[in-house]
Amino acid sequence: MKVLVIGGGAREHALCRSLSLDPDVTALHCAPGNAGIAEVAELHPVDQLDGAAVAALATGLGADLVVVGPEAPLVAGVADAVRTAGIPVFGPSKEAAELEGSKAFAKDVMAGAGVPTARSYVCTTPAEIDEALDAFGAPYVVKDDGLAAGKGVVVTSDLATARAHALSCERVVIEEFLDGPEVSLFAITDGTTVLPLRPAQDFKRALDGDEGPNTGGMGAYSPLPWADPELVDEVLATVLQPTVDELRRRGTPFSGLLYAGLAITRRGVRVIEFNARFGDPETQVVLARLRTPLAGVLLNAANGTLADQEPLRWSDDAAVTVVIASHNYPDTPRTGDPIEGLAEVAEQDAPHAYVLHAGTKRDGDAVVSAGGRVLSVTATGSDLTEARERAYAAVGRIRLDGSQHRTDIAWKAAQG
Repeated sequence: MKVLVIGGGAREHALCRSLSLDPDVTALHCAPGNAGIAEVAELHPVDQLDGAAVAALATGLGADLVVVGPEAPLVAGVADAVRTAGIPVFGPSKEAAELEGSKAFAKDVMAGAGVPTARSYVCTTPAEIDEALDAFGAPYVVKDDGLAAGKGVVVTSDLATARAHALSCERVVIEEFLDGPEVSLFAITDGTTVLPLRPAQDFKRALDGDEGPNTGGMGAYSPLPWADPELVDEVLATVLQPTVDELRRRGTPFSGLLYAGLAITRRGVRVIEFNARFGDPETQVVLARLRTPLAGVLLNAANGTLADQEPLRWSDDAAVTVVIASHNYPDTPRTGDPIEGLAEVAEQDAPHAYVLHAGTKRDGDAVVSAGGRVLSVTATGSDLTEARERAYAAVGRIRLDGSQHRTDIAWKAAQG
């Protein structure tokens, strides 16, 4: 089949890498892509928020499947435009993508489905904000209701900081703080059948020891040796399937990737948030462990035939990804710096470690930084210790002026 992937980050590079290894994929395209994706897919310029333009590109390429990577095109209705053009698409409709596009909508769906989550208030006025902050107390959890590229959430014990963030949002969700470790669990669904993937944990804070500002994610690992072996089955029964059933009951079936961000609290599993697409950087480690060819699974979800899907096959290996970010990320990251060492990683670390590109572009013969998160260096190993060693050995070969990365990704989990 011919596949078109929409997006240009490390998540899309991970998807394209997996699709390029699938023997059923005869042609792979990506729009707009990046310098790394260009090595495995043919790139095309496109405004990824323009549904008509994406549908026209897919039609012109004769695509058998379109995979929409980022959240913004989904919330903009790009998947609807592709479906209307008669092309199977992996990604929810605009209405269903509101599960990520609006925190308030997600809370309403969870209430209808009986899904365990944090108690919350939706606020639109300063008085409502002050009342909610007072009701929950510190630490304060303040979430912009709309899309914010993973940076719309502030968790702080400082009331002034919490209030300032809340006032900067048109509509804000203020909720109780959930203690306990966080887990990301993805599920592929066709709107009826739900197929969970393997859980991962990501690292949101910019600095070692979970210090510094929230980012889009600085690294991730899978599996989670400390997690209950029954966790996936429990979340499927109490979170994923009820949410998919509730959306179908409302007449807005969710087809695509349902991402549950979870807190494992003293009182049990609670949903922190939903996303409507593969998470970044967790996708990098989850797909590194998937042995079932990817294209057929995504096509079954797009066609409503996921019930016919054979059980997924997984590697027993562990996977770790470390994000290399540009100078001053996440504030005002510097771009245009040359990236060196990519060929060395390919020569010395493959196949166990490889580099997935995020914010990169070609500048003549050079590859330069073009965003905040620049690269995801991903490695597999027999356990987390070996995967970490391989990932950080490869990170050590990359040279990017002023770059930063965390040195403690998966460290605690690897210690047991």
